[in-house]
Amino acid sequence: MARPPLSPEQLDVYERLEHTREHVFVTGRAGTGKSTILNHLAWNTSKTIAVCAPTGVAALNVGGQTIHSLLRLPTGIIADHDLDQPAELKKMLAAIDTLVIDEISMVSADLMDAIDRSLRQARGKKLDPFGGVQIIMFGDPFQLPPVPPRDPHERAYFHDTYRSLWFFDAKVWQQADLAAIELTEVHRQSDNRFKQILGAVRHGVVDADQAGELNAAGARPAPRDVITLATTNATVNRINAARLAEIRGSGLKAVAEVTGDFKENTYPADEVLELKPGAQVMFLRNDPDGRWVNGTIGVVSQVKGTVWVEVNNEEFEVEPTVWERFRYRYDADTKKLEKEVVAEFEQFPLRLAWAVTVHKSQGHTYDAANVDLGPRAFSAGQTYVALSRVRSLEGLYLARPLQPRDVIVDPNVVRFMQERGVGQAASA
Repeated sequence: MARPPLSPEQLDVYERLEHTREHVFVTGRAGTGKSTILNHLAWNTSKTIAVCAPTGVAALNVGGQTIHSLLRLPTGIIADHDLDQPAELKKMLAAIDTLVIDEISMVSADLMDAIDRSLRQARGKKLDPFGGVQIIMFGDPFQLPPVPPRDPHERAYFHDTYRSLWFFDAKVWQQADLAAIELTEVHRQSDNRFKQILGAVRHGVVDADQAGELNAAGARPAPRDVITLATTNATVNRINAARLAEIRGSGLKAVAEVTGDFKENTYPADEVLELKPGAQVMFLRNDPDGRWVNGTIGVVSQVKGTVWVEVNNEEFEVEPTVWERFRYRYDADTKKLEKEVVAEFEQFPLRLAWAVTVHKSQGHTYDAANVDLGPRAFSAGQTYVALSRVRSLEGLYLARPLQPRDVIVDPNVVRFMQERGVGQAASA
């Protein structure tokens, strides 16, 4: 599939990543093309890079490994615990020029310091931050916070050791320079006023006029088949199950084929997918022929051994697709870093889509959506993520009016962004 060309702004960032050894944090609002640059870098760089992410699903999305499996790190707080590094792991880590980390905002300060210590130890460069490896990070702290530890002892450790949970408060950044680059050109929305309002929601500085415009736009009743973005899996599952049950007749029950080491909590699609003609679905992968993209909404038209989906009055046959889980290893013969497939998950690249969680909507774009925050938004950035999935105010529907308490911004993020001179409450 032809990859989208980089905009001049994105190309400038790519050139800087490719031609310097700086540690760089690439951020920007939803829809500015962070993933586009990451993919371009992965395909075009002359450096030896490894790509990783904090969760299994995020790692699958970027064709990389989880941080923990790549570096063989223990789970939980790592602190100053001994790191077991077999010879083959040391060789593999010694071969890396650049480590790319996606969804960096979900990485804790403790894990960031563990990445640093692991690379220093493996490469035998105890005095060099990250053992001399260039670190390139992508993410938006205004969208996804790190998951706080549940254990009270772990919470106490963080409280006593770090200024905050966030990656940018790791101790390594007291020794290493970190350049922050903010992408400013939003590609998802074209309406300047809507961009301006979303910028205010992102930074938690929504004024009465902006709130009024959002609530006025969203106050219309949502059409029946507009996708609902909800905060909990329970709400999403209830809506999807109820709507599927309304459709009479039998359908298709597709069971995924799983080979290799694929953990259930990292499955990229439903293990058992039930579809009927008339079911509203969302595509979970870009089509190699460009007929749909990740996040496209369609309606199942027929199920006869395979599945047919109608998108914008065109009917397409959809075949199962394979998601590959990768692992990096060092090849002693070629003296190169190799990427090998260690597990596969095969399923139709579809999910029922009368509703989806705000979290799973991350990275998707919708022409229209009904935002249902339940009694209240409960995590920083949640409202911003939900609202910024939609292309325009005309496509926004709200299950209830937004309240000031729904707009949650972590003051640590505001502090860090201000220190770096990026992420200021932007106008359009």
